[in-house]
Amino acid sequence: SQGPIGGVNKDIAVLQCHGDCDPLVPVMFGSLTVEKLKTMINPANVTFKTYSGMMHSSSLEEMMDVKQFIDKHLPPLD
Repeated sequence: SQGPIGGVNKDIAVLQCHGDCDPLVPVMFGSLTVEKLKTMINPANVTFKTYSGMMHSSSLEEMMDVKQFIDKHLPPLD
């Protein structure tokens, strides 16, 4: 098993998204993955979002959350 991540990557921001009706990757596995991530990097920087009724796909709500995350964490292009 991988130990804590060092250097600048220790503070990387992570957004993990998961549909709560995913038949291929049950949301429980998403929860376990995010808990493992929180032991490897700064847990305050890990966000886990679930989407009600979403299967193994994406949704407009998820894509808007991804856009907001990117806008928050990446500098604007001038």
